[in-house]
Amino acid sequence: MTFPNLFSARRLRRGTSRITAAVVSTSVLTAGLVATGSAAQADDDVPPGRKIIHHTVRPGETATELAVRFHAWTTELISLNHLGSSAALTVGDRIRIPVVRSAVSKKPSAKKSDHRSGHKGPVRDTTRQQADPSRERVRRIIVSTARRHGVNPHLALAVSWQESGWQMHHVSSANAIGAMQVLPATGTWMSLYADRSLKLRNVHDNVLAGVLLLDLLGDQTSARRHQVGAYYQGLGAVREHGLFDETHAYVRNVMAIKRRLDSGGRP
Repeated sequence: MTFPNLFSARRLRRGTSRITAAVVSTSVLTAGLVATGSAAQADDDVPPGRKIIHHTVRPGETATELAVRFHAWTTELISLNHLGSSAALTVGDRIRIPVVRSAVSKKPSAKKSDHRSGHKGPVRDTTRQQADPSRERVRRIIVSTARRHGVNPHLALAVSWQESGWQMHHVSSANAIGAMQVLPATGTWMSLYADRSLKLRNVHDNVLAGVLLLDLLGDQTSARRHQVGAYYQGLGAVREHGLFDETHAYVRNVMAIKRRLDSGGRP
């Protein structure tokens, strides 16, 4: 998908739901949902490249939040369900969610994580063809990208240091890529926010994907530790289960790194 302008996740939430998209993995898609063949056949008004998921509205859910959770465009969800300008949902209503097929990973994720998919830490990518950017260059790109999108630069730096030590050559056993350790499905998801395809082996695109994800998670969580935890564990898994023990350790590490950076120190 290609669109003319670049928007951050925060700007999308505040202004328009034009390109709000969904969760990072297929594990969240399957939770509490039922898709029926007969209903799918009746969905003649569904845009191309969409898969209809049927969902019963629960307390506290909104059209935008459901679009974010299930890889859908908010405007399409509102139109498909004839919600009108208020986009109001009623608890117990059965609605259709037009999931963007290209934004959903084909591979099932691990039980404990819908973003990291069982991530066990980075390993060196021996197939790279070009020299890696220096740590200092990666650091500068993270700072400038974070500032451009309203994300705390030290938070983005801390996440990247925890993930990869500000290095692009790392690829995890779950295929999380680069300085921000972004899964391909997450890169596809963040491409919807960037209005262009993101190439995760390019340092600028890799950092942009990670920063946009942090921005979105900041809007979708109520506490910094949940924002950081969702980067590691996945937004859906954090909402459903809270932070796992290993996620608590991850959050503590990231926040300790951020405090050192805040005080002018090094990671």
